[in-house]
Parts: sequence; C-alpha cells; structure tokens
Amino acid sequence: CSNYLWLKKKLMPDLSPFIGAISLLSADMTVWFVIVPGLLLGLVFGAVPGLSISIGMAIFLPITLYMDFVPAILFLTAIFTGGGFGCAIPAILMNIPGTSASVATTFDGYPMAKRGEHNKALGIALASSVFGAGLSYLILLVFIGSISNFVLKLGPTEMFIVALWGISLIAVLQDNYFLRGLLAGVFGLSLGLVGISNLGIFRGTLGSVYLFDGIPAIPALIGMFAASELFNLIRNDYLITDEKKRQMNLKQILLGMRAAFYHPFIMLRGGITGTIIGAIPGVGSSVANLISYALTKRRYNSKETFGKGDERGVIASEAANSSSEGGSMATLLALGIPGGGGTAIMLAAFAAHNVTGGPRFLSQNTEIVYAIIFGNFIQVGLLALIGLGFIFVASSIVKVPLRYLIPTVMVLALLGSYAHTGNMVGPATVTLFSILGWLMRRYNYPVAATVIGILLADLVEGELLRSYQLAGGRILEYILDRPITLLLLFLFILSLCLPAIRQFSKNRVV
Repeated sequence: CSNYLWLKKKLMPDLSPFIGAISLLSADMTVWFVIVPGLLLGLVFGAVPGLSISIGMAIFLPITLYMDFVPAILFLTAIFTGGGFGCAIPAILMNIPGTSASVATTFDGYPMAKRGEHNKALGIALASSVFGAGLSYLILLVFIGSISNFVLKLGPTEMFIVALWGISLIAVLQDNYFLRGLLAGVFGLSLGLVGISNLGIFRGTLGSVYLFDGIPAIPALIGMFAASELFNLIRNDYLITDEKKRQMNLKQILLGMRAAFYHPFIMLRGGITGTIIGAIPGVGSSVANLISYALTKRRYNSKETFGKGDERGVIASEAANSSSEGGSMATLLALGIPGGGGTAIMLAAFAAHNVTGGPRFLSQNTEIVYAIIFGNFIQVGLLALIGLGFIFVASSIVKVPLRYLIPTVMVLALLGSYAHTGNMVGPATVTLFSILGWLMRRYNYPVAATVIGILLADLVEGELLRSYQLAGGRILEYILDRPITLLLLFLFILSLCLPAIRQFSKNRVV
C-alpha cells in the first residue's frame, strides 16, 4: 500500500495550484477588464517611435495601486505583450524600429513593404509574435525552476561576452561589409561610454554638462533610424510607389499569418532563443532578435535573399523578441530580478503591493504565479484578434502622401524624445543622430550596429568591471575556472571568424 501511494505521488502531479490559479482568475472580474485596454496601450506605445513600452508601463503604473495584485500585474504584462508586437509595425512600414527589440525586423520587413507586401509582412509578424509569446509562457510554466537555476550560474564574465556578442552580430550579418559593421559596433560602444563612468570618471563629455549622464539611447535610436530614413524618402510621393499595392487587404494579412506557420522550426527556434536570452538580466529582446535573425540567416541564406525581403527573417526576429517577455518574467518571478525596463516597472508594482519576488514567493504563492502565467496565455490569444484589427488600420499609413507623413512622424519622434529625456537634450540628440545615420547609410555602414553598441555599452562596462573585481586582477585564471565562459567565448570567436571562412571558401572555389 505504501509503495502504491509513493508511485501515485510520483506519477500524479499536484493539480491544486492550477485549480487555485483558475479560481483566482475567475473570482476577480477586474482581470477581464484590464487585459484588452492594456494590449491596446502596448500596441500604441510600441508603434509610436519614442514612446517605448517602458514609458507606457511607467505612465500607467499609478493606476495599478488601486487594483489587487493579480489584475495589476496582468494589466502591466498586457502592455508588455502588446508592445512586443506593436514595435514591429513602424519597423515594417517605415524602416523605423519602434524599440530596439525590432531592429532585426527592419532588415526584411521593410523591403517586403516596399514591394507592396506590407499586409503579408504584418501578418507574418503578428503570427510570429503570438507564437513566440505563447511558447515563452509555456516554457515558463514547465521550466520556471530550471530557468532560475540557469540564470544564477551566469556571472559577469558570461554577461560580458553575451553583450559583446550582441554588438558584433550586426557586423557578422553584413557579409559584404564585415569590417565596416565591426567598426560601426565599436563606434556605438564608444558613444555609449560617454558620460560619468562607474568609477566617477568623466569621459568624452567635452566639458558639457548635458553629456554628464551620457548620450540618451532612445533618442539616438529614433534619430539614426527614423529621421535618417525620412531623409531618404523626401523625393518620393508615397512609401509604396505602385498604387495597386498600397491597398489594405485583410485577406493578405491572414495569408501572411498562415505563411508564418510554413516555417515552424524557425518560429520554434526563435521562441526558445528569445526565452533564454530574455531570462538574462540586462540583455533581453535587444539582443534576442539579432541572435535569432543571425542563426536563421546562416542556415537559410544560400541564395542571399535575406535583407531583400525574406519572410523568414521577419519570423525569426519577431518570434524571438516577443518570447523574451516570458524569459524576463521567469527571472522576475523566480529570483526577484528584473530582466529589463519593463520588468523593472513590474518589480515596482510588486513592491507597491508588498510582494517580493524570488524562490520564497515562488514556493509560497504558487497559485498566484500560475494565475499570472495563465492570464498571459489569455493575453496572447487576445493579441491575435486585437492585433489583427490594429494592423489593418495601421497599414493604411502607406496610403498617406509623404508630404504629410514625413513632418508628422518627425514631430512625433521629437515629442517622443522630449518625453523620454524631459528636456531639449532628447530633440537635439534626434537631430544630430539623424544626420549621422544618413551619412552612415550613404557610405554603407550599418546603423543598427551603432545603435546596439550604444544600448549595450553600460552592460559591457559594468560586467567587465565586476569581472575584474571578482578576479582580483587575475582575470585569465578566473576565466579558465568558468567552463560556461569558455564555451561562450569559443562560440563568440567562431561567429566572428565565420564570415572570413566563408569568403575564403568562395575564393578557393573561384
């Protein structure tokens, strides 16, 4: 009898936490009234350049103080989920990534839009985002404990290599201009280090008090992508020159959503990649979409279609950046560590409700954890419906004459940058970096590499400093004692050598 009870306990999972989670969701009707507005807000804040997801969550954080804990977190995660897809809309339609999470989406999404396939590209992005976000929460549901243990094993040396890898990825992707891509990444890293260092040293400020806090990354991104692209469009009348291709077509959007599922392996790999990278604090979707895109391009770019409107590039990027949400939620729930700006705001909501994330919270409040995960599954399903209507309206932007569209987008970009910095440093940064971005595009230097360098500069410097302090100055011995660091270092060096190896192989064949 005792053996039977032991075997039953091992084979039959305890369903009480799941039942408790469902009871929590069904008992509080507030949950069902906050998800849809949260998704719409996320779509808007993700789609408007400068109004990032973190800004949207920060603006509406005070509202959550008057909610119970579960509805409050689900409202914020709904903004997070909606914004994960919303940033793809300007990336595809105007070559302007709504956030750094959609940088890789511009590589093939915008060329598809210029061919008149904007409806299809948006449909592909929506389906990939829904799949990636759903997969990440499924992984979170099953492996939340394993993910937290994995993150705990990553030290500053591993984080340093991951950050460098993210900066170098754009260089690796520029097959014809590898050295220019590498130089652009280093240039962005140098710009990101302007300001006061962690040791209190002034660097590159030129004596200006406006540079003490460094170069604001979001306005720089807006300038280099948005404004510089608008300069290239001045001579055109419309984003898409062919009038027949400018039409909004719900059928084409739906066909695009179906086309995404023709590449299940790419979506699956993107979702897994995004979840793992998203779980690493401070890295998240900014690197996840680039790594997923790079892996896909290396595998399928035999005919060199990537960068010219290959739908697989859009799938890889969108599946990864949306799935990074689940990974960042894993570290927040299991360790109480925010993975990025969005989860940092959620951590503030935790504190406002006297809740502390971490292993104790995970073990003592299992029903609440599962309620949050189940609520996010509902959000993902609603995103497919709400996002479909949103992009059907948003795709009408291609019918607006550029003489009206360009000044409107510029004003929104300047206002968004001002909202981000709270002073004129934001608009001034947009103006200066738009000129820099235009010059870089003209001479075939990848703008994305510079932007990623600026975004990850603080992470690179901080993790390098912590590695040196932990090693007591003997950094080589410290690295040799960390097998994960050695593995990541090997993969990093290999990724840098692959373009040279491919070029050498082509020359030998010729």
